[in-house]
Amino acid sequence: MKVEMNNICKAFGDIKVLKKVNLNILDGEIHALMGENGAGKSTLIKVLTGVYTKDDGEISIDGEKVEIKSIKDSEKYGIAYVHQELNVVKEMTICDNMFLGKELRKRGLLDKEKMSKICQEKLKVLGIDHLLPNTPMKDLSVGYQQMIEIAKALLINAKLVILDEPTAALTNKEIENLFRIVFELKNQGVSFLYVSHRMEEIFRICDNITILRDGTYIGTESLKEISEEKVVEMMTGKSIDNLYLKDEVVVGETVLEVENLSRKGEFENISFSVKAGEVLGFAGLMGSGRSEIMHAIFGSKNLENGKIFINGKEVLIKNPLDAKNHGIGFVTEDRKEEGLILDFDVRDNIAVPSLKKFINKFIVNEKKIDTVVDDYIKKLKIKVFNSNQKVKSLSGGNQQKIVFAKWLETSPKILILDEPTRGVDVGAKKEIYEVINELKRQGVAIILVSSELSEVVGVSDRVAVIHNKKIAKIFEDKNINQEEVLRVAFLGGN
Repeated sequence: MKVEMNNICKAFGDIKVLKKVNLNILDGEIHALMGENGAGKSTLIKVLTGVYTKDDGEISIDGEKVEIKSIKDSEKYGIAYVHQELNVVKEMTICDNMFLGKELRKRGLLDKEKMSKICQEKLKVLGIDHLLPNTPMKDLSVGYQQMIEIAKALLINAKLVILDEPTAALTNKEIENLFRIVFELKNQGVSFLYVSHRMEEIFRICDNITILRDGTYIGTESLKEISEEKVVEMMTGKSIDNLYLKDEVVVGETVLEVENLSRKGEFENISFSVKAGEVLGFAGLMGSGRSEIMHAIFGSKNLENGKIFINGKEVLIKNPLDAKNHGIGFVTEDRKEEGLILDFDVRDNIAVPSLKKFINKFIVNEKKIDTVVDDYIKKLKIKVFNSNQKVKSLSGGNQQKIVFAKWLETSPKILILDEPTRGVDVGAKKEIYEVINELKRQGVAIILVSSELSEVVGVSDRVAVIHNKKIAKIFEDKNINQEEVLRVAFLGGN
């Protein structure tokens, strides 16, 4: 299906979000859409899928001008949208989630047998037919939940599938499976709009790329004729060299030490230490137990065995408040569910964890809060209209920066970063890495968990590799070999 969007404009009040943006997707093409967070990608997609109505411009499908004013309109034209943020009802089954709002009926009653059969067929296409349609979504990993979201798109026999950061929560095997499906559907004439900050994926599977910057159309290029460096320059307006700038800092004393941490079925006998001014990276395959370990240290999961020491003294952490009181901050991988209060504004999300700092004699110093919040907005380059903007209205990358800001304001001694750059563009990544280096210079002990191996190796001073719920090896060498880390993640240590 050929889709053309010409001179699309969209404003919210006096703020012009899209300014004469163009997007042309060819029949049977995988077309990349890139831009920094806040560049207008999500707004453009929402115009195409009927979530927003355009203020000006034209949309054509296969040469015919169309008006898309609702999600039903977009689905009528065969457009399916797989969202970046999971849109699932965890208490419902896989089958119920897939057919939510599209239930099949027979003689007025739900035709559960037919829906289950179709569900199983779609799971088979995705190569995950070992899952049963009646499995509750809450029993699935984030990766599998993402695959179910993709399966939903197959229900409407989509001619254009929009994939927004589809691999962010998938294992390497699941990513390869997804790419196989994408190529198979492409060969059948299905078009794809592929949104990702992972440059290697864009160059691997996409044909052409459209780049936006600050709500403006920058250009469309063939990926066979453009370099990664040129893409970054078009996205940011400047070249970015040496993405991973690892500051050499003289480390201090051990701040955090854990001994034999265990939780049945999730991790076993985990022992490591982190010093002031050091970044300890954690690598491993999805499901290896990396995030679960961090939640246990932070008190959001209960430990069954093991000890935690801070500055040489054993501490008991039963909940996140205990962790915060001991100087531990946690930038979670699931910002939507665990990191933010989406209905609150930017100001409150940043200030709430540190509210005591702004209270004097039972009176909140509102002016001080405004100053601090504005400083973080500038420092982290958070793209907002103002600090009173609702967090739920921001792009995923800007939401992530707010999670970062709220924990920085608590002045942590230990900062756990779990997938801190997921869904964040290359420019914002470098800004986050600069903040990490600044924290190192301040003597903060940092734990970094990431699915991007280049990030773990590029940012960390040491790397712990998790294999089968255990630490298989801790790489101490300054020149950590990425291939060796990957080998240990798959096969375990020697």
